[in-house]
Amino acid sequence: MGFYENLIVYRKAQELAVYFENTVRGFDRYHKYTVGTELRNLSRRICVLVALANTKTRRLDALSEALDKLEELKILLRICFEMKAFRSFKSFEYSTKLTVDVAKQCEGWLKSQNSGG
Repeated sequence: MGFYENLIVYRKAQELAVYFENTVRGFDRYHKYTVGTELRNLSRRICVLVALANTKTRRLDALSEALDKLEELKILLRICFEMKAFRSFKSFEYSTKLTVDVAKQCEGWLKSQNSGG
């Protein structure tokens, strides 16, 4: 168990990764192995980056990379929506909400670090 597991942002990032693992199962075969794989990989990478950000020496780099990956994830979500990869609009909506929540928390954390906090 890492020291990061009590962080709200880590728990949200983990929720996002688990949500994509479960949601991608419902994608049709083509989407499951193309965009679905990307969703799963990006969300797991974001989890790892948030965990790494709990280390002072790596915090700024890890948070910056996490924000880049979150932006990439937002774009991919929109593409998945346009391709009709999601079974329902609610699934897309919830995915987007979780992604935005994690991004806001990472942005806040990064701002607090840049302002000396």
